[in-house]
Amino acid sequence: MKQRDIAELLTLAALWGGSFLFMRVAAPEFGPFALAGVRVIGGTLVLLPLMAMKREIGTLMKHWKPILLVGITNSALPFLCFSYAALHINAGLSSIFNASTPLWGAAIAWLWLRDKLTPARTLGLLIGFAGVFWLAWSKASLKAGTDGMDATFAILAVMVATISYGFSASFAKRYLTGVPSLAVAGGSQLGAALALVIPTLVFWPRSAPSALSWANVAGLAILCTGLAYVLYFRLIAHIGPANAITVTFLIPAFAVAWGAMFLGETLTPQMLIGCLVILLGTSLATGLLQRHRLLAKWA
Repeated sequence: MKQRDIAELLTLAALWGGSFLFMRVAAPEFGPFALAGVRVIGGTLVLLPLMAMKREIGTLMKHWKPILLVGITNSALPFLCFSYAALHINAGLSSIFNASTPLWGAAIAWLWLRDKLTPARTLGLLIGFAGVFWLAWSKASLKAGTDGMDATFAILAVMVATISYGFSASFAKRYLTGVPSLAVAGGSQLGAALALVIPTLVFWPRSAPSALSWANVAGLAILCTGLAYVLYFRLIAHIGPANAITVTFLIPAFAVAWGAMFLGETLTPQMLIGCLVILLGTSLATGLLQRHRLLAKWA
C-alpha cells in the first residue's frame, strides 16, 4: 500500500470508530429509530449527488431490488441495532463486537455460497466465535436494570447487526457483482432511508434534541456514512477488498480511544482479551494472517 492508501485506511478507521462515540452521545435524545433514520437520510443526501455526477442513477434503477435489500440489511437494520445498543453499552464494547463481522461473513459465505473453508479458516471461526461468546457471556446478565437485562439485549442487538452485515456481504457477492460500488453505496443508503422514514417520524423525540446531539448526528451522517463510504470504496479500488477489510482491526482501537478521551470510558481486561481473541480468529478466518506470512516469506 502507498502512503496515501495507509492514510485513507487510518482515516476510515477513525471515522467508523468515531461512529460509536457519536451514537453513544446522540442515542439518549434521539432514540434508536430517529437516530438511525436521520443517519441514513443524511448519508443519502451526501451520496446521491455523487451518483448523479458519475451518472450512476440509471445503474441504481436497473438493480434497485437487490440494492434496496442491501440497504435494509447493511444499513437500516444494523444502524438501528447499534443505535439501540448505544443506550446501554459503551462505544468500545460495541466496536469490539462489530469486529466479529468478517467471522459472520465467512460463516454465511460457507453455508450459502459454499465458499471453501481451509483448516486454518475453520480454526479462525472457532477461535473468533469463542471470543465473541465469551465476551458476551461476561458482559450479559439476567438481572434487571441498566447493567443487567438492558446490557444483554444491547449485546444481542449488536450480534444481530453483525450477522446482518455478514449476510449483506454474501448477498451482494451473489446478486450485485459487477455493479459499480458507488451505485450500491448510494442506492443502499436511499433504500435504508425509505425503510426508516416512517419509523423515524413515528418515533421522533418529543423533546427537541440539543445542538450537541444534532452535531453528533451530523457527524454520523456526513462523516461516518457519506464520506466513509466514499473512502471505503476508493480503498477497495486501489488496494483490493482483502486489504480494505483490515479496517476492521483498527476500528476498535479508535472507538476505545475516542470513548476514553471524550466519554471517560475504560478498557477492561475482559474487553481487551475478548478483542484480541476475536481479531485473531478474524485474521485466520479471512485468510489475512496467511497472506501476511506468505508476503513475509517472499519479502
